[in-house]
Amino acid sequence: MNCPYCLSEVAEEAVVCKTCTRDLYLFKPMMAKVAELEKQLSEIPNQEAYEKRIAELEVMLDEHEQKLISPKTFSNWVIDITLYLLVPLLLLLFAHWLIAVVYDTKMIYLRIISMILPLPFAYLLFKGHQHKLLPWFIGVALLAISSVIGMSWITSQVDHSPVFPQSLFEWKEVIEYSASIAFSFLTGMLLGGVAYASKQRHRRAATINPFMKAMATGLAEGHLSPSGIHAVMKTLQEYGGTIVALGTTALSIYTGLKGIIGS
Repeated sequence: MNCPYCLSEVAEEAVVCKTCTRDLYLFKPMMAKVAELEKQLSEIPNQEAYEKRIAELEVMLDEHEQKLISPKTFSNWVIDITLYLLVPLLLLLFAHWLIAVVYDTKMIYLRIISMILPLPFAYLLFKGHQHKLLPWFIGVALLAISSVIGMSWITSQVDHSPVFPQSLFEWKEVIEYSASIAFSFLTGMLLGGVAYASKQRHRRAATINPFMKAMATGLAEGHLSPSGIHAVMKTLQEYGGTIVALGTTALSIYTGLKGIIGS
């Protein structure tokens, strides 16, 4: 303790300051209370301790998620490929058969369906779990090319036209139409990935929220902590994924309708 008169250090049991010789009897209860409060304040974890604890919890959550996610078996891959690649392929071929063969109506309807139909399949696929992009990107390319070649084969059964393009112009149309289908699927992948990341972030926030509140009580108003910067970066990442998804949507519409609108 320190003497309230001369601020020199005095022993806990002293009733008189040895420096200024003043009586400390009346001040001792208040001095003891101040010492106790200082001790309690020193035991409160600081901002860095909370941030370190939050980082530890995030690592623990990541490790727990990795343990829960079992490696995909061959049957899992077959199911996913069937549901999210083969089913859209068959639906696109069926739509082509209805529009081009059965009803013989405007092909713009088929192009619009081709731009819309793959998107929800990709969204549902990437919303539920985290997936590697490269294998599915290859699958999307195969889906798009198979759809266009399959549509050409269906048409050839009716008017006996060649299945594969016969000129540079026809190859260009095939590539643009395939790109339209692929960009639609990629848009769904991006939106599904954003939804999955948002769901994971909300779940983590619900788990770590008590520590965030405790840390926030010790911050001055208007100051941005490292954890706050991390949250801002997470938000920007989510919006960035949405912007890219909008870009792929625009590309899908452009490549899908370019040939019909320009003709």
